[in-house]
Amino acid sequence: MSDALRRPILRAGVTGGIASGKTTVTAFLEELGASRIDADRIVRELMEPGGAAYGAVVERFGTEILDAAGRIRRSSLAAIVFADPAAREALNAVTHPPVIEEIERRFLLCAESGHSPLAVVDAALLVESGFHRSIHKLIVVRCSRETQLRRLLARGGLDPEEARARIESQAPLEKKLKVADYVIDTETTLGETRREAERVHASLLADFQRIFPC
Repeated sequence: MSDALRRPILRAGVTGGIASGKTTVTAFLEELGASRIDADRIVRELMEPGGAAYGAVVERFGTEILDAAGRIRRSSLAAIVFADPAAREALNAVTHPPVIEEIERRFLLCAESGHSPLAVVDAALLVESGFHRSIHKLIVVRCSRETQLRRLLARGGLDPEEARARIESQAPLEKKLKVADYVIDTETTLGETRREAERVHASLLADFQRIFPC
């Protein structure tokens, strides 16, 4: 589709700390009509055998992270990178470029589909990667560290020390809040979080009309 025929969209991002409610907020925005791009799903796809990031990840971290079928065990990889900042930086270095390329491709697909004037990418590292500068509006989801820890432990698979390490490995929330256009606090009830998502969705539609006037 030519640029002349492609419908403009407002590119928004949802980010925040681990277990802060990003997925919940993004799901609400999708229910309200926005197109959704799941960065974590993209990472999983790109690290599948034959994916754009698979070879580089295996080369950097070794075949010890592979299961019997030759697929990357995300739990094994996570244990390495959350215990070693240098390893985490190395993983980001090989995965961020193909992930960003795929996100850009999906933004274009959203524009071509004409499904919605809003496309929202859900990504934990939008600010850390610098990709927040390539979108129109940034939504930061927040809650207390105590709530993050409780939610993360409820998922299972981590002990308290491991869960705290994952929380601490991410950029400080203050850094994300400084560049936020909208903030949604998920410390309250699910219903209140839904109402906040509705408020932000309405504001994003108004942003679209202002940025892309008819």
